[in-house]
Amino acid sequence: MSLIDNFEKMLAGGQDNALLRYSLGTEYLKAGDARAAALHLQRAVQHDHDYSAAWKMLGKALTEAGDGAAAQEAYATGIEVAERKGDKQAAKEMRVFLKRLQKAG
Repeated sequence: MSLIDNFEKMLAGGQDNALLRYSLGTEYLKAGDARAAALHLQRAVQHDHDYSAAWKMLGKALTEAGDGAAAQEAYATGIEVAERKGDKQAAKEMRVFLKRLQKAG
């Protein structure tokens, strides 16, 4: 049984929280399913709007899914969240990713 299967089983069993959704999103992204990853990561930030790592991963998933505009929005929100929380490294990384998207777009 894969990690995705285990996480999906937990979700089906009623465990729905930011960390589980983040973990699912991360694993779907590793498996090459950026759209499924984005859906779970969007749920992660709905559960916990201040989850800067989830915003960063959401931006990555949306970029890989081909939705540059939504990825830019996710990164912008993630930067605001990270700065407010004092998560300077995450904010710095998301600024780099956002700048790359803006140049490409």
